Amino acid sequence: MPFRVDERSTELAEIDRFDGGVGWIAHPDEEMQRASHALEHEGEVWVIDPVDAEGVDALLAEFGEVRGVVVTLDRHKRDAADVANRHDVPVYLPAFFEGVSEELEAPVVRFGDELADTGFKTRTVVDSRFWQEVALYDPDRRTLVVPESVGTVDYFVTRGERLGVHPMRRAIPPRDALGDLAPDRVLVGHGPGVLTDATTALETALSQSRTRAPLLYAKTGRKLLPF
Repeated sequence: MPFRVDERSTELAEIDRFDGGVGWIAHPDEEMQRASHALEHEGEVWVIDPVDAEGVDALLAEFGEVRGVVVTLDRHKRDAADVANRHDVPVYLPAFFEGVSEELEAPVVRFGDELADTGFKTRTVVDSRFWQEVALYDPDRRTLVVPESVGTVDYFVTRGERLGVHPMRRAIPPRDALGDLAPDRVLVGHGPGVLTDATTALETALSQSRTRAPLLYAKTGRKLLPF
């Protein structure tokens, strides 16, 4: 199984469908399991951190007309410009992101505490020289999108976890940014989302991040052993 596949996919695996959104994994066989999402608001579609694939436009059309493409992690430029240009819409970037707009060959619009006029609230998860990340929260549908600090892919989770904190954030999990939320679903940038009992999964991930870190690191170490 390749860790990451860079060429444009000819297939996609749909994930995370609910009333108001859907997700997909463009390369179902890659280890990174890069997940993309679309959220609907009043008949308009907001595409989040997309990895492009055949069939993406048809999937988006089920929810409405594309209004914008959103990058929620500085490393998740992915195919945002390609999708935005194809739909003649801008790429939306958090106001504090640095160095990202110059790398996007598409018009850019900045946003702050709310994504345009959607009512989707932003939470700054990380703002550092090496890592810039925001989460999006739709309070009406109680949908939380976290691109990187939590995930469900194998290398994020250990035994008994449905949602895990990123291995590099285990010592300092994002409790301040996410700990007061009670989502019905958590959509992530790597792996399928958590669509049932999501608040409990999030609380467990944040509260047990440090204590379960040795289990995760041991699991990762065993996978790297040559025998």
